[in-house]
Amino acid sequence: MALLGEKNENIFPLTKLVFIRLVLEYNWLKTLIWKLLLLVIFGHLTNSAVAGNKAVDNQFMSLSIEELMNIKVTTVSRNPQKLTQVASAVFVITQDDIRRSGATSIPDALRMAPGVQVERVGTDKWAVSIRGFNGAYDNKLQVLMDGRSVYSPLFSGVLWEQVDTLMEDIERIEVIRGPAAVSWGSNAVNGVINIITKKAADTQGTLLTAGGGSFEQGFVGARYGGKINEETPFRVYAKGFSRDHTQSLSGGNANDQWHSARGGFRVDHNRGIDQFTLQSDIFSNFDGSTLDKNGLSLSPTLTSGMRGHNEGGNIRFRWDRTFSESSSFMLQIYYDRSRQVIQPLGKSDAESFDVDMQYRFPLFDRHNITWGANYRLYHNKVFDTNLVTFSPRERTNHLGSTFIRDDITLIPDRLLLSIGSRFEHNDFTGMEIQPNARLMWTPNTENSVWMAVSRAVRTPSRGEIDGMINLTPQFQSFPGLSALPFPIAASLQGGNHFNSEKLIAYELGYRHQFSPQASIDVTGFINDYSQMRDTSFGALSLSTGLPRQFLFPIIANNQGSALTYGVETSVDWKPRDNWRLQGSYSFLNIDFSTNSAFKKTDPSSGAASKANPQHQLSVRSNYDFSERLQLNLWLRYTSAISLYHIPSYVTMDAKLAYKPTKNTELFVVGQNLFSQNHREYASEFLPIVPVFIPRGIYAGAQWRF
Repeated sequence: MALLGEKNENIFPLTKLVFIRLVLEYNWLKTLIWKLLLLVIFGHLTNSAVAGNKAVDNQFMSLSIEELMNIKVTTVSRNPQKLTQVASAVFVITQDDIRRSGATSIPDALRMAPGVQVERVGTDKWAVSIRGFNGAYDNKLQVLMDGRSVYSPLFSGVLWEQVDTLMEDIERIEVIRGPAAVSWGSNAVNGVINIITKKAADTQGTLLTAGGGSFEQGFVGARYGGKINEETPFRVYAKGFSRDHTQSLSGGNANDQWHSARGGFRVDHNRGIDQFTLQSDIFSNFDGSTLDKNGLSLSPTLTSGMRGHNEGGNIRFRWDRTFSESSSFMLQIYYDRSRQVIQPLGKSDAESFDVDMQYRFPLFDRHNITWGANYRLYHNKVFDTNLVTFSPRERTNHLGSTFIRDDITLIPDRLLLSIGSRFEHNDFTGMEIQPNARLMWTPNTENSVWMAVSRAVRTPSRGEIDGMINLTPQFQSFPGLSALPFPIAASLQGGNHFNSEKLIAYELGYRHQFSPQASIDVTGFINDYSQMRDTSFGALSLSTGLPRQFLFPIIANNQGSALTYGVETSVDWKPRDNWRLQGSYSFLNIDFSTNSAFKKTDPSSGAASKANPQHQLSVRSNYDFSERLQLNLWLRYTSAISLYHIPSYVTMDAKLAYKPTKNTELFVVGQNLFSQNHREYASEFLPIVPVFIPRGIYAGAQWRF
């Protein structure tokens, strides 16, 4: 973690200001966090707050499906709404769902949501998308941690190995399928995932968890929650784990062992109508992969094993003032910094500063207005390699936006119209306008129908503007080029000409409550994309220097278009008070129009229909034999992904949990039980050797004091 404390002379000027440095200097932050983490071990000996610790494991099993459908969500409108009243395709993954699934990572937990494609690329790498265009660097999905964006504008995507927390601290994960640009701006194109952690008041006492097994070699987590005073609860946590390597298709070691450590704290303060939150995390990951050297412009003397180290931290402050049930104010400020080192590919530094404000108030009798503004500053520096170069190496980008939405009650408790738009300016494409209209009809308490029309954009990444990728080895034998008298130097090049990708989305949804114990949710959608990223050949030219070679540029452009459509459904049923069944099914079809020479091989454009599973099915069974013994089963089916020659597969996870005493839980989890291993996906950017995802079994224990 020493890198976090180094002085960086190239940090953007804003963070050089004295008051920002006093708050955000990493040496200060690390010292504070590690001092607070000592309370995890010793705090319960001196603080009486632990006596009030309550087990919350079965809180959702005791609720009926009707009560579960009334859980409030905030991600769609950024205001609390009952799930049954939301005019959007929403799925909520609760803490109880996460605990019963045995999932050890956030991507694995996301497999529960319909319409979400989650495919594992390696031990520490996932491809996660909503409604298609999946990839290890999916660029149409906005991901948030407590409203803090973890989407990287450097390459338009999410580094999932950096998105983590203590799994027991997650209150819920809200998954929005479809555009949510009015609320969250550009890049919330195909959906939004918001990981919401518990309030400090809900994590009082001490929690310890530890275990290990075959693939999950070992893990440990600790959390302590206490009170500075009655109005100021807090918590601190730390976790670490080690996960084994996968196997390449040839049976060799894929060199992707993953070792991770993370810690953080949260402090909440309530004062009348005001609520304040200060939250922070730091992390350090050591991971790796095996590179396909035939697909890289690397020296033959270099090893194909790739080991990496990424580390970083963030700090977030939020102020909420609630005037009434329909009127509130919110201000959030956060700072995020990370460093990634991948040998032999190079390293990069990135940091961002964000200010977000929102005000909600009623107008006349039928209008509820929400408006807000956002400013984000993103700074990064990329160290060039013989594979990837950036010009300039270092850049600071600014993003500013404002939005307004009006929720209009046309018929009280029956018909609600929501209209709004976000007006956003970025440094690459200028002003982007993203409007939205949603209509919710609730004829009675058992039925609701909603429809929506939305416009959203995916703004260019810095890589698409400033980057260049060396593709020379792949083109040595390209038809018609091998006969040339000089070798080929091929490269994929970005440029200032690259524009935003655009989407017009049409959605229709229906929810039905059969009884207090059964419900169904169905959504259909049609997505019309334009100005999609595509490629074309530039002019072949002869270099002027030595060695002589032909320069063969491949230019990123916006000449692609696509039409996708699909259906997503989820069913929830409690046949008995101690037995809950949950099922989901998703269908997706992608038609991409392109004239690119790579239309049969590019998973982000012409080959997208072959790079995404058309059918997905999930069935979960949670059964409580008694208050002490639980059995949870999770069956999944994913259809074939023909682009990577991956056949369809069926797998199952199982978790058996036993509580010998009130505060102790013993558990054993089996993952991918139906076969010794199976394939799920492949990397579309870095030529990483494809791997098998293994079967795994681990056991552990959890204690609460």
